Amino acid sequence: MNPDPHVDPNAPSPNAERRIVHYSGRVQGVGFRYCARQTAEGFSVTGSVRNLPDGRVQLVVEGNDSQVEAFLAELAARMAPNIRHVDAQRETPTGEFTAFEIRF
Repeated sequence: MNPDPHVDPNAPSPNAERRIVHYSGRVQGVGFRYCARQTAEGFSVTGSVRNLPDGRVQLVVEGNDSQVEAFLAELAARMAPNIRHVDAQRETPTGEFTAFEIRF
C-alpha cells in the first residue's frame, strides 16, 4: 500500500508528547545539559536543553508518552541533588527535532 500523499512524513505520531520543562536550583555549571543529552541516548526521544540567563535550565523533549515520562524520571533521579523546582508544560508536538541536542 502506498503512503498517503497528504500525510506529512515528518509529522509527529499520534502518541507523541511534547514537554517544556524548566529546572531551577543548582542546575547550571554542574553538567546538567550533558547529563540530559547522555540520558536521552537511552530513550526514543528528541529535543534540546539549554541554560537560561535567569539561572534555570530549559529542556524541550518529544517522543511517545511512555518514553518521555521514563526519560524525565531518569534525568530527575540522576540530577536530584541539584534540582530544587520543576515546572513542566505539555504542548502539541512539532516534530522539529531529529535528535536530542545541547543548545548554547
